[in-house]
Amino acid sequence: MLTQISVSELPFLGPDVTASYEAAKVVILPIPYEATTTYRRGCENGPAAILDASQQVEYYDEELDEEFWPVGIDTHSAIADTRHDRKISAEEMLQVTQQTVAKLIADGKFVISLGGEHSITTGVVEAYRQANVEPFTVVQIDAHGDLRHEYEGSIYNHACVMRRIVDMGLPTVQIGIRSICREEADLIKSKNLAVFRAREIASQPDWQERALAAIQTERVFLTIDLDGIDPTLIPGVGTPEPGGLNWYALMTFLHQVFANHDVIGADVMELAPIADSVVSEFTAAKLVYKLIGYQAQAKNWLGS
Repeated sequence: MLTQISVSELPFLGPDVTASYEAAKVVILPIPYEATTTYRRGCENGPAAILDASQQVEYYDEELDEEFWPVGIDTHSAIADTRHDRKISAEEMLQVTQQTVAKLIADGKFVISLGGEHSITTGVVEAYRQANVEPFTVVQIDAHGDLRHEYEGSIYNHACVMRRIVDMGLPTVQIGIRSICREEADLIKSKNLAVFRAREIASQPDWQERALAAIQTERVFLTIDLDGIDPTLIPGVGTPEPGGLNWYALMTFLHQVFANHDVIGADVMELAPIADSVVSEFTAAKLVYKLIGYQAQAKNWLGS
């Protein structure tokens, strides 16, 4: 039986600027699902923490010289919520995720999903795969390859999400990788996957040009595991790996992806809030608003 729980959350940016679903170009979709975390738990609380922190985000983007809330932002009710139902299986989560995202795509919404563990992305990407005749590339920001066939007895473990996407036949570009196992290293070599490792990014100034050139399709889906960012900026993740991307390098790269490609959707995953600190969730909320701004600018949603 399909499990879907609707809970009340603060809307992204706050009720004063929330648009109706019909008027919204952007839908924020919270998916507070956590089942396979292997180190520090708490990512099921990530979506609510991001929504709460977003109340403090400034509407005006000083980089882009614009406020972007007028494009219309609606916050969907939470789905696959393990805070309230621990019995939700991975298959149920993927089904409700795929069905919900498919409906939002059909309604013409730009969807930004908030996790929750990274396994959720399999369901999100499957919705886009079924909805798009044209191919698209999954661009992953992450510390980890997430390319294991299975982990701890499950092919839907968060450590396997990109393997499931590779198995779908979709091209991938992985950015910021700095932790992989032997199985993943062998897969990267055998399939010649496009991987831009964090140590290379730190020492090779042309990494952004090469990473952009590796995206061979017009359309892009963007998945961001927050542990891809330097843990001094976002310590609130399940497995904080040293040596991640810095804020401005990431923003420059993302801006170029939106400017040069048709970004069809995005997700932001794996925030695990830390008690008595708001740094991680506020940075994540700021990141989500930057994604909205880059898309609004690229699509000219606010006019010239």
